[in-house]
Amino acid sequence: MASHQIISPVDQTVYKAVPLKSVPEALEVLEISKNAQKQWKKTSVEERVKIVESFCQHFLEDREEIATELAWLIGRPRQQNFNEVNGLITRAKYMASIAKESLKDTVVEESEEFVRFIAREPLGVVFIIAAWNYPYLVSVNGVVPAILAGNSVILKQAPQTFPVAERFLKAFEKAGLPKGVFQFLHIDHPTAEAVIKHPNVAYTHFTGSVGGGAAVNKIAASSTFIGVGLELGGKDPAYVREDADPISVADNLVDGAMYNSGQSCCAVERIYVHEKIYDEFVNRAVETAKKYVLGSPFDSASNLGPVIKPEAATAIRAQIKDAVDKGAKCLIDESLFPIAKPGTAYVAPQILVNVNHTMKVMRDETFGPVVGIMKVKNDQEAIELMNDSEFGLTASVWTKDRQKGLEIGKQVETGTFYVNRCDYIDPALPWIGIKNSGRGCTMSKYGFDQLTRPKSYHLRK
Repeated sequence: MASHQIISPVDQTVYKAVPLKSVPEALEVLEISKNAQKQWKKTSVEERVKIVESFCQHFLEDREEIATELAWLIGRPRQQNFNEVNGLITRAKYMASIAKESLKDTVVEESEEFVRFIAREPLGVVFIIAAWNYPYLVSVNGVVPAILAGNSVILKQAPQTFPVAERFLKAFEKAGLPKGVFQFLHIDHPTAEAVIKHPNVAYTHFTGSVGGGAAVNKIAASSTFIGVGLELGGKDPAYVREDADPISVADNLVDGAMYNSGQSCCAVERIYVHEKIYDEFVNRAVETAKKYVLGSPFDSASNLGPVIKPEAATAIRAQIKDAVDKGAKCLIDESLFPIAKPGTAYVAPQILVNVNHTMKVMRDETFGPVVGIMKVKNDQEAIELMNDSEFGLTASVWTKDRQKGLEIGKQVETGTFYVNRCDYIDPALPWIGIKNSGRGCTMSKYGFDQLTRPKSYHLRK
């Protein structure tokens, strides 16, 4: 039997060897899922909500184990992993709280002669392909609303975080979810392709790279007409206006750039600062970045861990070199972080100035603890630079004038716009990307639209 070895970014040891299912085995899981969904869709929304609430409680019971396991799997400091567990519960409970209202029938007419209404029906089997960087949060965004809507779900986690899917199943089983409504598959890419193409799959949701999303979309379109949701990359900008406080804003934006070692689709990856406060902002940003402690995720002093693998670290360093070769300047001395050595997964936090949009670090997704800072003269220049990107996931403006911030937001091409905030997801708002950042949305009442279809009823009395 084929297997996948999970290599920990912490020390490059084998954390776990995970058996992979073959194509025939995966298709058996699909058949179970299809049959389970036929019964699950008959349950009431209230019953589904109770199961999701119980599911959340069982996750809380395992949070200590989860925090440790995540540290080994992705290298994030252990104490920060509790935030992901808490975030999963917050999102799941919110979606459960709005499920009944979001999924209810819409009555168009109820007269002496006619009753006309629109119902929302589940799609069937939903196949979710999740990313490793926030494996619980990325998964819950699709899994919980799909189940609440009456679908069955098959979760394929990224190979690096296969064990996460097993914990979802454990929590759902304890919560009393009927067998087969939630399943997982540990499979390779060719087997995943066979699953996406299979007629039993009604919808596929993918979170990952632009290249991966393009491949999934192409596969899904090759033999069926199923819906595909794509949550892809980002190159999220921030603009600091002249009236902003450069000190507090620098602290916020450095955190937005460095948290989880910058491995977030909505991390702050490029910053534009008004020329009048540029120097003060940059000085504070450098001062803040130097205070990070890069080290083992099991060291309580560490607030920055390794990136996912040495190859990722090499790619990040290559972006920095490209920028420097084109005239950029690094403001952080890497020797301040002795563990950050070539060949390892540890990368020192870095701030670059004298950057421009010819450099990869200002155009391509970095997915590391690196951010470039550019000086701008006015709002219009900042808006043009923010929009000069193939991505459009989130963007932020920092200002004391909320109305002006809103006016800027209306001109920025992005799925989510923040004023005086960044790198935050609210489950009450749709999470959506434009351009190469994706298609479709998760969370909020609109997240259910992706996972159901409207059905019209026209009754004559």
